[in-house]
Amino acid sequence: MLLLRLSARDLLTLNARRRMVPHLAARWRHFRGTDASLTERSAWAESLVSLAGDLAAAGRGNVEMIVECAATVDETEHRTDPRLIDVVLVGRHPQEHRLSVQLVELKRWSTVTRVEQAAADMVHVPGMGRKKHPALQLREYHQAFTGERGPLRGLDFECGGFAYLHNATEDSARPLTGLGAPTGPYARVYTHDRRAELRSDLRAAFSEDGGASEAELLLRGMGLRNTPLLDAMIRSRGEDTVFTLRGRQKTVADQILETAATVLPDPLRPSLVPDERRAVFLVTGGAGTGKSAIGLQMKAELEAHGHSVMYASGSRAFNGAVQEHVGYGDRRFKESFTFFSNFVTPPDPPLDVLICDEAHRLRERTFNRFRKPEEQGTKPQVDELLDASRLTVFLLDEAQIVRPKEVGSVDLITDAARRYGAGLVRYELREQFRCGGSDAYVRWVRAVLGVGDGRPEPWTPDGLMHVEVADSPGELERIIRAEARAGASARIVAGYCWPWTKPVGRAKRLENDVRIGDWHRPWNADSAAFCENGAPPSRIWAVHEKGLDQIGCVYTAQGLEWDWCGVIMGDDMVRRDGRWVFRRGRAVQDPERGARRVAVPGSFDPKVRPSTVGDDQFARLVRHAYHVLMTRASRATVLYSTDEETRAHLKELVGDVQIHGLRPTWENLPEEARVPHLPRPRRGRRSRRARRSAGPSSPESQPRLF
Repeated sequence: MLLLRLSARDLLTLNARRRMVPHLAARWRHFRGTDASLTERSAWAESLVSLAGDLAAAGRGNVEMIVECAATVDETEHRTDPRLIDVVLVGRHPQEHRLSVQLVELKRWSTVTRVEQAAADMVHVPGMGRKKHPALQLREYHQAFTGERGPLRGLDFECGGFAYLHNATEDSARPLTGLGAPTGPYARVYTHDRRAELRSDLRAAFSEDGGASEAELLLRGMGLRNTPLLDAMIRSRGEDTVFTLRGRQKTVADQILETAATVLPDPLRPSLVPDERRAVFLVTGGAGTGKSAIGLQMKAELEAHGHSVMYASGSRAFNGAVQEHVGYGDRRFKESFTFFSNFVTPPDPPLDVLICDEAHRLRERTFNRFRKPEEQGTKPQVDELLDASRLTVFLLDEAQIVRPKEVGSVDLITDAARRYGAGLVRYELREQFRCGGSDAYVRWVRAVLGVGDGRPEPWTPDGLMHVEVADSPGELERIIRAEARAGASARIVAGYCWPWTKPVGRAKRLENDVRIGDWHRPWNADSAAFCENGAPPSRIWAVHEKGLDQIGCVYTAQGLEWDWCGVIMGDDMVRRDGRWVFRRGRAVQDPERGARRVAVPGSFDPKVRPSTVGDDQFARLVRHAYHVLMTRASRATVLYSTDEETRAHLKELVGDVQIHGLRPTWENLPEEARVPHLPRPRRGRRSRRARRSAGPSSPESQPRLF
């Protein structure tokens, strides 16, 4: 849990624009499930601004302020009332040149008196009654941050703490500093009278050049910065894992593995009487909550124990990326990733475990026009998956249903488990690990698009995710290409608002179908093979370095992520009179090129024709498609709408985002955050020991990932 991460200078700017408190209140409601009280809001407005003002006055305005956070994701998972520290100050020590952290408790107390015949660790605050000495709270936080499981483990750091009573005087708060008061590196107390001393101590604790790099290290330790999914898999090479499951993720994985140990037979000691029990697990959660990380972690661990496991998906893009870049040259590994449609005939014997990722993409029946009639499905596809294994895990996000024939839902899987007499256990994931770990951005996207009940409000930068609106498609492309050249992973995607031409001729030339004024670009190749100028086939467009030259859509982007993502909103979803209007397009033949062009702007997705999809369902599917596209980035989303009125609406919502230091360009990122994406591994498998002894391969000798 984290409400805000900004430098002191940027926090003061945000407050001057009257956007700090509303943002904190929205984040509070998301995490705590209740509205922040007026007292809490007043405390933010007064205490945070006081502390940020002192940092700026001390010449330390670049020090990072992490507001209302728990030490780790595990803290919010295992406690009904998690320990939230008011502020963590992060920077670099001026003499030691290492990570410097100060844990801060902010108190608006004006007067403090000693509780009669009580120890010095208890005080009385008029109007509030008995309160623990703030140093006792800080001692808990200090242990949580510096302990064996804390975010500072393994780092070279200085860590202290203090309580700041900016409304109190030395005389009115004497019991906090008197004889018998708690002591320690976290037990300092400052009042209004000691502001000069506080500023001097802040200068002694932090250097002037800020703490973006150090904050990145701390966020990583807190579990808010995850290794991109494909990079993690390449590092593990499918043998062990570099996924660090946290909080609810770890709870879910551990419980599924524990059930597997009791239900599945021991591969080394076959049972004389087979255990016929079945188990079904349903894990729901929004984009970026770690569903795939859980699935891949379980796959690796169950395989390591000798169980037969397959990983199924309804996404060609996800499977293609995994097979071509993680399992390159490794046939056995590639074949363990498959599609929902490959279980019309159940395996004999059944698999021990089948993990079904993106289960929202389940179809009512398995149908493939290239297969023989006897190879088509005759029962619900979900039943085919349950027939295929003893233990089935479904990973599901109903907000990502983007095709009319996708029927995966909680109710569908619940009913199927009941028919099979299987025990069903359901889990829900909430912590956000994509989009920079920014729950605020994901909720903002949902509100803007009308996916859910939230009201759209102006975007408030939170130091985790960035969003901006481009004035033209050319500007959007320049931004995305600049970041890609600098070293970031980046792609451009668009709503399905232009016809899509198959590669032309033997040379497999791509037609520039996406046409906005004088700006023309091709869709990603509708091909199973490479096309002209090295354009990759659609299944690996998302991860091949030449994919940046084409525009992707929801069907090739779903399940994947990049540092920067440019999203072009077409005329299928436009803003009119304060509401969204959804439109279908119509094409006309271009006599010169022989390609179809836009005659009436709108959607050209063949999956949502009027004959098969009504207006309400069409609107829902278009909203979901843009929800997927706008949540593909891990650092920044650049938006552009082809419709002028819609573009103006987006600009009004996004507002002025040029706050100093918040635009996460590759050059602006601290060195610790510039993690280059890994190349595709060499052909063939090697043992972990052989890979270590051989040392790292030269990046120049490998095809680039992204």
